[in-house]
Amino acid sequence: MKNKEYNSTYILCITLVATLGGLLFGYDTAVISGAEKGLEGFFLQSNADFQYNKFLHGITSASALIGCVIGGFISGFFAQRLGRRNSLRFASVLFFLSALGSYYPEFLFFEKNIPTSNLLIAFNLYRVLGGVGVGLASAIVPMYIAEIAPSRIRGTLVSCNQFAIIFGMLIVYFVNYLIQGSHANPVIDKDPITGILSLNSESDTWTILKGWRYMFGSEAYVAAVFGFLLFLVPKTPRYLVMVQQEEKALSILTKINGKETAKQILSDIKSTVQEKNEKLFTYGIAVIVIGIFLSVFQQAIGINAVLYYAPRIFNDALGGGETGMTQTVIMGIVNISFTLLAIFTVDRWGRKPLLMVGSIGMAIGAFSIAICDSIGVKGIVPVTSIIVYAAFFMMSWGPICWVLISEIFPNTIRGRAVAIAVAFQWIFNFIVSSTFPPLYDFSPMIAYGLYGIMCIFAFIFVWKWVPETKGKTLEDMNKLWAKR
Repeated sequence: MKNKEYNSTYILCITLVATLGGLLFGYDTAVISGAEKGLEGFFLQSNADFQYNKFLHGITSASALIGCVIGGFISGFFAQRLGRRNSLRFASVLFFLSALGSYYPEFLFFEKNIPTSNLLIAFNLYRVLGGVGVGLASAIVPMYIAEIAPSRIRGTLVSCNQFAIIFGMLIVYFVNYLIQGSHANPVIDKDPITGILSLNSESDTWTILKGWRYMFGSEAYVAAVFGFLLFLVPKTPRYLVMVQQEEKALSILTKINGKETAKQILSDIKSTVQEKNEKLFTYGIAVIVIGIFLSVFQQAIGINAVLYYAPRIFNDALGGGETGMTQTVIMGIVNISFTLLAIFTVDRWGRKPLLMVGSIGMAIGAFSIAICDSIGVKGIVPVTSIIVYAAFFMMSWGPICWVLISEIFPNTIRGRAVAIAVAFQWIFNFIVSSTFPPLYDFSPMIAYGLYGIMCIFAFIFVWKWVPETKGKTLEDMNKLWAKR
């Protein structure tokens, strides 16, 4: 295929709209990083009818991930029945409703600013609702882009989704930083004997009563824009062929690739979607297992423990006395830079080399953090180690995992297989994120030592079992797995 055989402007516009789903993915999952301490202070107020603790805070901070698991599981059904584009429209509605509900969880049923156990449940339900949107977007955005993109630039375009995820995180870090302004996070006291948490009477009440609300509510604006723009993009050609709308599929392929190339691509698509009801294990169990383990390792290496709790972690690494918000923003900028590195190299260097280099870099960063904690080192060394750990994730497991999940499965089972892989990803995301607060409170050294070990296992897994998909068409996946 020659360099200019595709309509790059049209493809870029479609990709930019689709990746707004990735941006909302990053925004929704990282907004908790700035809001979680104010939220903790809110539910620790003396008039609460229950005792809020680290376990409940871990569950509350990670509750959106329960929705992500649900969204991941149902994404295959939605992608198959509603199509890729309409599923993203539905996700945008969930993002919008979740943002408003998390901003004002007392709506209709509760008195404002009076923390109760029932209000905690209501808040978590709104976060779960947004999580379903994240789960849908996380599976369907890469699938949508992969099914639109020419094979020669597919890795680059799907990697743009990871850029959007990290950009969404960077935006929300800035938004949280601006919302918090000069206000201080609440001071949480812990009884040395009973371990019971309490809100220090000198804590800044603005952060407790208002700050976290504005942070969650800010997402509604982005969700509304995403929902509107989705009315301007087409359905994917591969989905249209699957629902017997071949003329529409050819029209879109022609607009993307030109008339002659479009006819050839349509022929290839038709030859691989004829058996629409193929069973999940038609191509063997290996492809499903590899997809699942790609997802599991992306989370088991512990990155979201850093992304969700970044300000608190940086504050501890610096020895206390700072909010950690400045370092969080710096980390966000570094993450953007390393994600760009992946975007520009994934179709040159391939998927496997980036994953293996990233695994080793993350292991070095994680073990360095663990060593710093064990010998009591504070300041620039642990802060730099945290940033290195996150940066290597962003140039490897962050974008490349999504690239592989979107392209590794044959056409006829892609929707169901992606749904399974993404569901496992969110299950392990929830496990890591909800266990991190008590594990970190017990021993940061053990937490990051464990993540470092998982990085080593991830390297071995990629080296031994993951196939290289660089330069292959989606239709080539049928041939690849049929031979195994």
